[in-house]
Amino acid sequence: MTRIAILDDYQNVALDLTDWKSLGADVEVTAFNDFLQTDEDRVAKALAGYDVVVGMRERTRFPASQLEKLPDLKMMVTTGMRNLAWDMTKAREMGITVCGTAILPYPAFEQTWALIFAVTKEIPKEDRCMKAGGWQESFPVGLREKTLGVIGLGKLGAQSAALGNALGMKVIAWSENLAEDRAAECGATLVSKEALFRESDVVTIHVLLSDRTRGLVGAGELALMKSSAYLVNTSRGPIVDEAALIEALKSNRIKGAGLDVYDVEPLPADHELRRLDNAVLTGHTGYVIRENYELMYPQAVECIKAWMAGSPIRVLNADA
Repeated sequence: MTRIAILDDYQNVALDLTDWKSLGADVEVTAFNDFLQTDEDRVAKALAGYDVVVGMRERTRFPASQLEKLPDLKMMVTTGMRNLAWDMTKAREMGITVCGTAILPYPAFEQTWALIFAVTKEIPKEDRCMKAGGWQESFPVGLREKTLGVIGLGKLGAQSAALGNALGMKVIAWSENLAEDRAAECGATLVSKEALFRESDVVTIHVLLSDRTRGLVGAGELALMKSSAYLVNTSRGPIVDEAALIEALKSNRIKGAGLDVYDVEPLPADHELRRLDNAVLTGHTGYVIRENYELMYPQAVECIKAWMAGSPIRVLNADA
């Protein structure tokens, strides 16, 4: 019997989105709908005896210390072809094959603009007003001729720049290694980091989390922003100093924020961000769309089939 655990299936949809039975009668598949990782011992107890884990990228973490508590584990599949929360080297040392799936390149961009529109048009506030029997409580702003500041012009940043231009916004951009020709190619003007925060009406973040970008947006950067400006983060929580952002929002140092990512995920129920009226929050749902899941889960089954046949595909921790 091969036992497979599907982790962090918060929407309870994983079992319906592909044919897990095609793996054979001697396979048992269990979906976990709750977040397990309150501590490593709880994860180890829940996954004891499982041969395969299918995990959503960067939800449940598997550092070396966690993997050492799972001696039965033989294979892991992550959604996406990168997972910085899994120790690939340790998995290889333990003989665990780690494979990945494709992931769509646009959902986080769509989430970015859903948040930009929600926070600038005050959609949540107006929705609450209407449902309470009110009418026209919000006082939103327009985006045409405003300045969009894009931090990072990779695939997602370039898409955000393109939509900003389509909306008639002035688009400026910065990242540590951004060149003028790349910025121009994306319809943006390269500026300094300080100028981006000082001039932007909306700042959107599209860089990867790394040692260089951790805390990239801190109290100093927030202090440069206009009091009428908005910050949107759909990348990774620790890129922004969360405490500094909370203080900027509480003091109305900036107008508002749209956030899909946080220092700790899931965001604790009593977290201060949940109590701020000028923050629009979503629960790291930037990639949570049906089309993505309909791509990722079938490919996870493909990975498991190939591994069971002795010819694993899309291996992420092969010997160098």
